[in-house]
Amino acid sequence: MPQNKAKFLIPAVGAALVLGGIATATYLFLKGGPSGTISDALGSAKLVPDEAIMTAYISTDPELWSNLENFGTPEAQKLITQGLEDFKKDLTKDRDLSYEKDLKPWLGGVMFAVLPPNPVQPTQGTPQDRSEPNLLMVVGVKDKLAALDFSKKLKSQKDVETKEIDYKGETITQTIENKGAPSYSAILNDRVVLAPNKENIQQAIDTYKGEASFASKPGADKLFNHNVDLQNTLVKVYVPDYGNTVKQLLTTNSSSQVPPQTLEQLKQVKSMVGAIGVDNVGIRMKATANLDPQLAEYQYPNSPSNLVNLFPVDTIVSANGKDLKDVWSAFVKQSETNPELKQALQQTRTQLQTVNIDLDKDIFSWMNGEFALALIPANQGVLANTGFGAALVFDTSDRQTTEATFNKINNIAQNQLPISIQKGKIGDKDVTKWEFPGQGALVTQGWLDNDTVFMAVGDSVAQTVATAKNPSLKDSDPFKTIAGSLQQPNSGYFYLNMDQSMNIFDRFAALQPIPKEARTVLDSIRGVGMTANNPNKETSQFEFVLALKQKSQ
Repeated sequence: MPQNKAKFLIPAVGAALVLGGIATATYLFLKGGPSGTISDALGSAKLVPDEAIMTAYISTDPELWSNLENFGTPEAQKLITQGLEDFKKDLTKDRDLSYEKDLKPWLGGVMFAVLPPNPVQPTQGTPQDRSEPNLLMVVGVKDKLAALDFSKKLKSQKDVETKEIDYKGETITQTIENKGAPSYSAILNDRVVLAPNKENIQQAIDTYKGEASFASKPGADKLFNHNVDLQNTLVKVYVPDYGNTVKQLLTTNSSSQVPPQTLEQLKQVKSMVGAIGVDNVGIRMKATANLDPQLAEYQYPNSPSNLVNLFPVDTIVSANGKDLKDVWSAFVKQSETNPELKQALQQTRTQLQTVNIDLDKDIFSWMNGEFALALIPANQGVLANTGFGAALVFDTSDRQTTEATFNKINNIAQNQLPISIQKGKIGDKDVTKWEFPGQGALVTQGWLDNDTVFMAVGDSVAQTVATAKNPSLKDSDPFKTIAGSLQQPNSGYFYLNMDQSMNIFDRFAALQPIPKEARTVLDSIRGVGMTANNPNKETSQFEFVLALKQKSQ
């Protein structure tokens, strides 16, 4: 991306407004306009040409953003406060302007729209044809009298050159700051449109005068009215034609050709709406995709998440789900239309056959129940230096095939590793151990009941899983706060405990400590949670939460 356009995309709204040259037009405003909340998004979308492939609306309601002040350690709060102050100063750098006094009072919500990319001719540095993203910004003005005061101040600034261009009775303002590249803006009723090129502003004016808008696209009304069930929504993203949008973005950002099979699979998703908000746990993101039931290859089942009860309260990371057998079958079916994927799959099958392992039958055929995996603190035996081990647990209705597979794996390990295979017990459960001479068990496997098998790396991890006691991970306060706040029912959880993760990270970061500012931010995070589900064949839902520590006094 050329440097001048990259600079346009990066600065926040206030800087963009200055570059947009709105000073000559704000006198047209005589009364208040949009409030800056998410509810104003539809009004902004009516100024975006229907060629736009996606939009994102950012609320400027200070009351919503103030909810973030409830989180963070004192160090993180100080860092963020200083960052905001530096950001505000940068917006008005070298100008006799103040963000708080001159910009904040009238700045409304901001919509970013991505238009179809502009073709770029190949050059010596970029021999292949590529495309460049096109941006249009729509900014609401909530206080037109304050905007008028701002325009008067802006006119008096040095090194700003403006030129007015008439287009269909509307005024486009070209602005050049410090003899740099021009940017363009126009006032359309109670909103300002800004872009790094004149053509985008002309398209917005055409839309304003009656041509089809993003808000009039088929299905757009459902997207804008879709309730993502999110508190204090800060940002909302609308993608009415997901397949074509991702196709264009992949084409824009990839120097290699995207396989047609990949593009075909994108058609499974018809549209998507997502949002980011803040609640009493932290920052939360939700997205809902509208699927084509004729093309969707797999519907993920809900998981009871019972196996999480086998993990201890200090678990570092856990993930669980259900029915890997069907997931694998869908993957194999998908590979039939992708030559590269099909070839890689066949190579894997061939390599495993050399050790008498059938990838489909021996590995995935018996994984037809719930599954769970975890990283668990461990400081003994072969894991004394790493500080953690791993556990895998599966429910299966095919014990015979499962046992045959583990016997094969044990024979391969015994023939190719310097280990001995030992039978033993943990409590009343029979287990098999891979033992290194003088170092104890590296891997332990066994049955917890008639249809639940486990494999653990680390002797202490095996002890923990095989003799699972209450309280378990599912009973722990971090898990209940983070994963427990996610939508239910679901297809399973991903859970990360940040404090436990940092304990492990510190072991490996001794030679190269993490930067102080980065550590301050990480220390203010409590954990991460994620889940997804398919309530029906036409809908897929995703939820992510970044749990933050409550602000300490």
